[in-house]
Amino acid sequence: MLSSYEDGEAAYNRADYATAMRLWLPLAEGGNADAQAMLGIIYEEGQGVSQDYTAALTWYRRAADQGHPDAQFYLAYMHDLGKGVPIDPTAAANWLSKAADQGHADAQFNLGAMYEDGIGVSQDYQAAVTWYRKAAEQGHAKAQNNLGTMLVKAQGVPQDYDSATDWFRKAAA
Repeated sequence: MLSSYEDGEAAYNRADYATAMRLWLPLAEGGNADAQAMLGIIYEEGQGVSQDYTAALTWYRRAADQGHPDAQFYLAYMHDLGKGVPIDPTAAANWLSKAADQGHADAQFNLGAMYEDGIGVSQDYQAAVTWYRKAAEQGHAKAQNNLGTMLVKAQGVPQDYDSATDWFRKAAA
């Protein structure tokens, strides 16, 4: 027998958002971070409900405060784009950092880009390389490409065409 969360996930995957919400809401209210994060997605995307960034932020924050890396990533995204909140690159970087520290490859890539460009954080090529490398080692193609570029340009690392070529090949694969 499936759990209510798994039943909700199955309903969500078949686009039966009403059933997913009915199953996840009591779990989310009881503190289930996975259900909270999924309710955030439903409200952010307006899946079966009116799009509601305030509700999305509430559910994401509840999950993120429990250390849920996807919810932390989604909060960063909302702060980066100003969805329901003012655009706040510093808040975005803070949430990305929390998710990145837990191994979230997309958060690691995005945090690397913020360090590379100095958005929400001080520009720091070494930090950018560190985060790109972490994501690249998990198979994140964009991070592999960006790491290769930084190796070619000697940004935050010594110039290394051989390693750059290896990363470019991995990104292309």
